[in-house]
Amino acid sequence: MKQLRIGVLVGLFLGAGVLSWAGARLWDSVGTLPSVPLAAPVVLALIAVVLGATALSLRSRLLAQRERQPGAKGVDPLVAARAVVFGQASALVAALVAGVYGGVGLFLVLAELDVPARRDQAIYAGASVVA
Repeated sequence: MKQLRIGVLVGLFLGAGVLSWAGARLWDSVGTLPSVPLAAPVVLALIAVVLGATALSLRSRLLAQRERQPGAKGVDPLVAARAVVFGQASALVAALVAGVYGGVGLFLVLAELDVPARRDQAIYAGASVVA
């Protein structure tokens, strides 16, 4: 397995952002743009917390195993391999999701922030990108 490069993630983020911005612009010209759900940033933040906790747990177990601490619980190689694959997949999906919400949020910011509903949608999209 090759190391995931930051350029790939930035490219996915920018590509998804451009496509979602163009799609939001087209969709808005034809009809009503679907709203960004209020639960989106909450769910994405919850997923990020679970992934972070899993990574910290695995990291501490690997560190204890490397330092040969007495009573250290080892890490099965298959579990470590699965964690690497899961981490890379999570990074790719996070770049895509952040790009999509970023593109929609950019469209909403550039369109009309006078309308309270659009302003709220832009805030939800921005919070989703951060999460």
